[in-house]
Amino acid sequence: MAYVLRNDQGNIIAASSTVQVEAHWQFLENKHPDYIAFIEAELKQHAAFRESDIQLARVLEDLIEILIERNLIQFTDFPSAAQKRLNDRQSMRSKNRLSMIVEDEDEMTLPLPMHF
Repeated sequence: MAYVLRNDQGNIIAASSTVQVEAHWQFLENKHPDYIAFIEAELKQHAAFRESDIQLARVLEDLIEILIERNLIQFTDFPSAAQKRLNDRQSMRSKNRLSMIVEDEDEMTLPLPMHF
């Protein structure tokens, strides 16, 4: 069950799973089309923000790497928690690159299908 708040045009602008006693909140079933549309729109918006955050994190990792390579900052200038996160990310990226190489090699060794 969901409690929703609508704007003057009747569009849902907020939702809650707990009872809302303030004026203008109304109960809707979870399967109500308006509620489903609202949740789907919210998920899409959050997915876009998450993708943007992931891309920005990659930019920051690359920037830090460049600054270290050019001796503008030292890795040890970062707090130990940040050093650990950077090392963890670099390790994950390396493993991901290796995994992609192995997958490419696997694809190359597969026999080609025969066509008659």
